[in-house]
Amino acid sequence: MFHLFLWDFEPDGNVEHIAEHGLEPDDVEYAFNDILSEATSRSSGRPAIYGLTPDGRVIFVVFEEIDDRLIYVITAFEYEE
Repeated sequence: MFHLFLWDFEPDGNVEHIAEHGLEPDDVEYAFNDILSEATSRSSGRPAIYGLTPDGRVIFVVFEEIDDRLIYVITAFEYEE
């Protein structure tokens, strides 16, 4: 499914937050096209995915669905078993 993403480039926005975890919006958007599994965040109860970045890293992405196609990423970080 094709998704649109709402990125907040302001200080303390979701772009800055994922950058703290070594990720960029392109990494997260790519992961939505290469989903390994769907999940639910244990801490927030929000939907989440495990997906692959272009360079093959597995990341965990917590998000909100604004509507059927619009995604707001809350956080994303590299998944380490």
